[in-house]
Amino acid sequence: MATNIAANVAQRHFGEVPVNASNEDKQNVSSSTDMLACCWVGKDKVEMRRVPKPDITDEEDVIMRVTGSTVCGSDLHLFHGEIMQLKAGEILGHECIGIVEKVGSAVTAVKPGDRVVAAFNVACGKCQFCQKKQFTACDCTNNSSVMEKLYGHRTGGVVGYSHFVGGFSGSQAEYCRILYANNNLLKVPDNLPDEKALYLSDIVPTSYHAVWEAGVKEGDVVGVWGLGPIGLCAVQWLRNVFKASRILVIDNVPERLNIAKERWGAEIINFDEYTDVSSRVNELVPNGLDRSIDCAGFRYAKSIVHKIERAVGLETDTSEVVNEMIRSTKKFGTMAIIADYAAYTNHLLIGGIMEKGLRLIGCGQAPIQRHWDECLSHIVSGRFDPTIILTHRFPLKETPEVYKKFDVKHAGMMKVFLETQFSSPPAAGTPKLSSVNSL
Repeated sequence: MATNIAANVAQRHFGEVPVNASNEDKQNVSSSTDMLACCWVGKDKVEMRRVPKPDITDEEDVIMRVTGSTVCGSDLHLFHGEIMQLKAGEILGHECIGIVEKVGSAVTAVKPGDRVVAAFNVACGKCQFCQKKQFTACDCTNNSSVMEKLYGHRTGGVVGYSHFVGGFSGSQAEYCRILYANNNLLKVPDNLPDEKALYLSDIVPTSYHAVWEAGVKEGDVVGVWGLGPIGLCAVQWLRNVFKASRILVIDNVPERLNIAKERWGAEIINFDEYTDVSSRVNELVPNGLDRSIDCAGFRYAKSIVHKIERAVGLETDTSEVVNEMIRSTKKFGTMAIIADYAAYTNHLLIGGIMEKGLRLIGCGQAPIQRHWDECLSHIVSGRFDPTIILTHRFPLKETPEVYKKFDVKHAGMMKVFLETQFSSPPAAGTPKLSSVNSL
């Protein structure tokens, strides 16, 4: 079965990335057949384009009107041209909420008019990995020979994230096509506003998955490296749901450190103040952390050695956070990596992993469909509030400027809501619409 599914996907879906139409073509495209979308056009450059509106090409497809999308920290890797097989003209964005407009003949889980969140990953729902709920390991939705050569196997596809993971058009647009919709869409309760539901497409279940994969138990002492949206969500899960006894957080952005401290009682370590992070952790927790979670990623080199090696191509990723975790985690403790890493690193303290008996877990791209029901129930009950990390709301047309300012954390930007022509007014207590150029 998997072989046939893969063949169908390769035939019908790969490489269908809308590109900018010529001036002559634009004159022949009506507003009912094109849409506004954010496209990558080169290193550090994205632009808004009018591109063809997607249509049903497979019986399990859904076309949705996007009512909200966002820019994710992992989108910055694309913005900077750091992800392999990225092609000019690709539509970016992998998180969205919207309203079903059209469905393929085999779609049974949703119908036109339903409010839905789309998974960032593309999973067939039928292969051996999907049957085990390991949806991001799907055998059938990514034909990248480059990934297969580099990693030994291919993972599943990802929406709006280069041909390295399938080449599927993204969701920073007015419309989006969702493949295998019976598996990759979640219906949203009527009483849940878009702002609270949107991040079920990625960061809410991804952060839950990191804590879950780390095996956190009630009463554990846990360290979290990196307080971007994923890291802050992980801290909220640790405090409100998994009931960690102590949470140590490591970052250098005072505002984010303060959120973790004031809202969830985390003990903060600013690595600008404590340059030897491991020594500080072991001072606070002499026996070491029960669990360590890396939410930082490969871009954040601190030492001059790693900065030089990355600059000249001697490594793609830095091992600094992992090494800090090795020194900070107790013997036979667990370390989990949810942060983005791409390829190779130098100076990994591999001896510490072996000699201390540490469990190093690559969480993978989170198979978020596995955790959707659990995460949704916690949001509805009020135990988890994703809007805590929502700082701004901007119109979709300003997405290129959002990328630039999001990249440098301008004006305390953490997570944004990109409004389209189909969006509802802002929910109570969430940011009002503003222009990124006014910041």
